[in-house]
Amino acid sequence: MKGIIEGLLYVQGDQGLTLEEVSEILNIDSEEAKNIILSLKQDYMDESRGLRINYLGNSFKLTTKEEHKEYFQKLLENPHNNTLSNQALETLAIIAYNEPITRIEIDEMRGVDSTYVIRRLLAKGLIKESGKSPKPGHPILYKTTDEFLDYFGLSTKEELPPINLIEEKNLEEKDLFKSTYKEKI
Repeated sequence: MKGIIEGLLYVQGDQGLTLEEVSEILNIDSEEAKNIILSLKQDYMDESRGLRINYLGNSFKLTTKEEHKEYFQKLLENPHNNTLSNQALETLAIIAYNEPITRIEIDEMRGVDSTYVIRRLLAKGLIKESGKSPKPGHPILYKTTDEFLDYFGLSTKEELPPINLIEEKNLEEKDLFKSTYKEKI
């Protein structure tokens, strides 16, 4: 059960899991779920481990240890790690042109989960949390930072290039099951 919970916490990332969610997923009572999580948390207290389980915002989350912060900082400041992936650039563009925006909205536009990319952009200081959305669940809103402007050599967001949207008029719906091509036998 510990391995399953560890995997679940990893997959959930910054969202974490509530005790109720763990007990529901594992089909066990809350007390048993709590005992397993506390036992796993104790395992992570070992000095040789780089992660820990924290209880933050009514959820259990897998986090890095504060005492290793200087090494994480070195990783982020390393010039070889300062290049942005295509996924990061895509996510930054979505945030810059639509801010403030939630992770779910970013995911919908990209068509994939953006949790990891957002975490990296937050760590690099290119985006920041800018409050909570009034939508159900009050998801976190993200927007770009002054470091974002510096990184791209911009004075203001108004200097971003305009987006030319493709108008979708006169696009006929195609029948995917009919083809103008004939199969040769």
